Amino acid sequence: MFGGKGGGGMGGGMAQLMKQANQMQAKMKKTQEELAKREYEGTAGGGAVTANVNGEYFVVSIKIQDDVMKSGDAEMLQDLIKAAINDATQKAKKTSQEEMGKITGGLGFPGLF
Repeated sequence: MFGGKGGGGMGGGMAQLMKQANQMQAKMKKTQEELAKREYEGTAGGGAVTANVNGEYFVVSIKIQDDVMKSGDAEMLQDLIKAAINDATQKAKKTSQEEMGKITGGLGFPGLF
């Protein structure tokens, strides 16, 4: 069925497919490394709280305006900090998905990002 002329062509096609998969994997790894080094800023309360996270979703810094600290409203401050961190994390996640989507052509590969 696969013998005769052109039978060896399937092996060549598979080799090309594997080469492309390896290239894609290398691009994805490089992009993931670059994304991990980036920082993303999130804000809450009109800039009252600013949080920065890196591409691995670790909090790098938090800035709180003095007047918010002086208000004495601990619950509000906690909510603002949480919202700022979530904002920064969502930006990091969205950027990661967009950058990886450029490499994969929008194909979803479970567990990669």
